[in-house]
Amino acid sequence: MQLDEDVGKVAQATPILISKALELFMQSLIDQACQESRNRNAKRLSVAHLKKTIESVDQFDFLKDIVSEIPDPLESHPSDEPPKPVRATRKPRAVKEE
Repeated sequence: MQLDEDVGKVAQATPILISKALELFMQSLIDQACQESRNRNAKRLSVAHLKKTIESVDQFDFLKDIVSEIPDPLESHPSDEPPKPVRATRKPRAVKEE
């Protein structure tokens, strides 16, 4: 596998090692974010859980600049899920007179 003419050739094992390292990294991040969501009694893993994990775990310090752009969730909602939208009611149909 040749990546770039200037860089030279990449060994066949390199992409496999990089993909395994990325898999382990993502697994660690997701596992800790899942723990954060369980601590908040949330039913779903959200971006807010990932942000809180990145801000609180030293291992993920290098990602803080990326998540600083993400707005903080509203702390008042207990389950960390967005509130359900209110359904609009329809007007009754006009009865046609013959």
